Amino acid sequence: MALGPRESGEHIVKNAQFLKVLPKGIHMLAEEVISRIQTGQLDPKQFSQTEVHPKASDPNAIEWIFVVDTLNFCFWTPSDYTKYKVNGYTGYFALCAAINRAMEEGIDITNAEFYSKIDADTLRRIFRSDDEVTSVSLFEERIVCLHEVGNRLVKFWQGKFVNVVRAAQNSAERLLGMVVNEFPCFRDEADFAGQRVSLYKRAQILIGDIWSCFNGKDIGKFTDIEKITMFADYRVPQVLIHFGSLEYTPELLNILKKDTILKNGDSREVEIRGASIYIVEKVKDVILRKIHGKEVELKKNYVNSVIIDHFLWDYRRKHADELEHIPFHKVLSIYY
Repeated sequence: MALGPRESGEHIVKNAQFLKVLPKGIHMLAEEVISRIQTGQLDPKQFSQTEVHPKASDPNAIEWIFVVDTLNFCFWTPSDYTKYKVNGYTGYFALCAAINRAMEEGIDITNAEFYSKIDADTLRRIFRSDDEVTSVSLFEERIVCLHEVGNRLVKFWQGKFVNVVRAAQNSAERLLGMVVNEFPCFRDEADFAGQRVSLYKRAQILIGDIWSCFNGKDIGKFTDIEKITMFADYRVPQVLIHFGSLEYTPELLNILKKDTILKNGDSREVEIRGASIYIVEKVKDVILRKIHGKEVELKKNYVNSVIIDHFLWDYRRKHADELEHIPFHKVLSIYY
C-alpha cells in the first residue's frame, strides 16, 4: 500500500540524493502567501472568475471538471516546438478552451456515455489547434483515459461523477481514495527508497478544483480539505527554486539543462515532485503556526495546500520569462 502524498513527500525528501530543501526559502514563501491572502490576491473564488472555468451555477460544472482533470496532463512543449494553442490559450487553459468549444459546437463531451466510446476522429476535432497543424501530446493516451473513466462511471455510478463526490460525504480524503481506486489512470504512484509513494497530482487537483469552483460550499464542501497536498507537476518547482526553498545538485541541473526526457518513476523525477509536496506542506504549517500564535490574522479555512498551489502556479505563468532560465524536468506521462 502506498504512503499518502504528505507522508510520501517526507519520505522522499529524507532519502533524496539530487536535491535539498532550504528552510529559509520556505519561510520566504510563507510570508509571500500571507501577503497575497491579506491583500485579496489569493482567494478560491478566482477559479470561477477565470473565463474558461465553469461557475458553481453551471449544471454541468462537476462533470466538466472531471473530464478536464481526466485529460489534464503533459502540456509542456520542447523549446524548439510550436506551442499547442486553442483560441489563443496555451497549456492547461488550451485544454479548457477545447472542451468549451466542443460544448458550444454541440458535442456532448461531459456525458460519460458519450466519451466512454469516443472515437479518434471526434477527439481530434475537439483538440484541434488554432493553426490546425500542431497536435496535443499523448493523443492516444487521452482516448484511453476517457474510455476508462467513462466506462467506470456508466457501469458503477449511473454515468455521473457527481455521484462519486456525493458518496464521499464531504470528505476530501475519502474522495481521493475513491478516485484513485475507481479510476486507475489517476493512480499516480512510484517506488522510491523501499516504499511505494503517491503523488496523486490529477486526483488531488480534481478535488481542489471542485472545492475552488464551489468556494468550499455545497457539493464543494470538504471538512478535511487540509488533507489535500499541492499538485506536483513540472513547472511549480521553478517557483520553489526562485524563492530559495529548493536547490538541485549540479548533476541534476546538468541533466535538466540538456532537456533529457526522464521516465515516469525515475528517482530524479520522484524527488522533484516529492520535494514540491514537502515544501508546500511546510509552508502551510508555518502559516498555520502564525495564525495560532496570533502573529497574523487570516481565515484559517482558506489556508491549505490547494490555495498555496494556486499561488505558485499563477506566479509561474505571470513570471514565465523571468523563470525560464531555471530548467524544468520533462516527462511524457499521463499523471501530470
